[in-house]
Amino acid sequence: MSTSGSPQTAEEPAGGPAAPSPPAYARPPAAGRTRLAARAVRAAPYALVCALFLAYATLSVCRHRRMEESSWDLGIFEQAVRAYAHFRAPVVDLKGPGALVLGDHFSPVIALIGPLYRVFPSPVTLLVVQAALLALSALPVTRAASRLLGHARGLAVGAAYGLSWGLQRTVDFDFHEVCFAVPLLAFALEALLARRWRAALLWALPLLLVKEDLGATVAALALVVAWRARGADRRAARLALAVAVAGVVVAVLVFTVVIPGFALDGYTYWEKMGKGGGPFQGYGTKLATLAWLLVPTTGLLALRSPLLLVAVPTLGWRFVSSDPYFWSTDFHYSAVLMPVVFLALADALDTVRRDRRPWLRSYAHQLPAAVLAAALALSATSLPLARLGERDTYRKPARVAAVEKLLARIPDGAGVEADIGVLSRLASRCRVFWIGNTRGVLPAYLTFDNSSGWAGQDPVDYAARLHPGSRFVLVGEAGGVVLLQRVA
Repeated sequence: MSTSGSPQTAEEPAGGPAAPSPPAYARPPAAGRTRLAARAVRAAPYALVCALFLAYATLSVCRHRRMEESSWDLGIFEQAVRAYAHFRAPVVDLKGPGALVLGDHFSPVIALIGPLYRVFPSPVTLLVVQAALLALSALPVTRAASRLLGHARGLAVGAAYGLSWGLQRTVDFDFHEVCFAVPLLAFALEALLARRWRAALLWALPLLLVKEDLGATVAALALVVAWRARGADRRAARLALAVAVAGVVVAVLVFTVVIPGFALDGYTYWEKMGKGGGPFQGYGTKLATLAWLLVPTTGLLALRSPLLLVAVPTLGWRFVSSDPYFWSTDFHYSAVLMPVVFLALADALDTVRRDRRPWLRSYAHQLPAAVLAAALALSATSLPLARLGERDTYRKPARVAAVEKLLARIPDGAGVEADIGVLSRLASRCRVFWIGNTRGVLPAYLTFDNSSGWAGQDPVDYAARLHPGSRFVLVGEAGGVVLLQRVA
């Protein structure tokens, strides 16, 4: 019996009245919390893909809107996709009148963009497709890393991959067919790490339709599959060896038969191989590229994974080339290396967890957070995505609006000779030639950026020298861009 003069109830402990409980709706049951957490974990990779797509697409489209294209590639691929969209041979007049794109690079995969381009005939379509494909590649990378390392560390690896310098440089370089190779490689390597050998080979085979040099990459990946499957599944190992041989054979045939059969002047890229000082030429730039490839992305730990062998063919042809553009971290050339190094990192981290050395296990445990921190720091300072925080990124300069108004005076379907600054504004509705490479075809219009004065003080005189016997008149000028029309 209580001595306080009031009876003690079951709801009131001996120590005094119980604290008021929160309402039932504020206290989800443990099972409910578990389900919510599980859904959040499953949704995290997809949320990452969506965020990356928005970032990539925004950066890419804003660059185009500001007329900041850095090459003629966007125009070249738009001409090819436009032809595919209308069920025509993929003629790319920018490479020369009547030139077939399959004689430049063997990339029939870009025909897949044709139906979408038929509905939205614009270079923006290509840029958005590229952003979607690159963002999609983060899904298999994140899933594979999460499966091996746990959800938090796997998500860190996936986010670091999505922010990697190789992907950002690709987004910052207009459009290129390698955007198809990146998700294919990522899905193939995810399947390899999950020991789904045949799925890995099936994901790799379409790489043969992306670009001619990727046959060697298919062979390298198949060899890694054969090595990993040799004890557990000998039939899969033998199949992988057959795929490796097929990758090499197809690559040889494409280089020696298919491309020369479509080319106007043969496979011109052979001229860039094996000249100059060989693989030791520009060794400082090449070593810097290797350092960028392995240090901020993987802390050198990817060197412990055989998956890194898949990167050897791409690095090999780039470093053997005499073209300095291939050696550096610029442009799109490192895009296909990113899924390789990050999934090699995940593979190595999984292996190192069982290492006997405590310092190495500790280093591996902290590495996912470290590579994510490095990617975030670089993205906020020196990499292209940093421009998303700048107000000017989203503004169309008055110069661009004036140039577009000038180019609108060119009628649809007209033949136009143009340079980098303006050709991507015309490829969707005109027959566009590269300036100085019409090979006897007389265009109705000639337009180029002469703000630096490279064509001289009199654009009409330059046009007369470019096309002797023809007469051009100046239609207008805006922001340094001149537009001339042929009258005779």
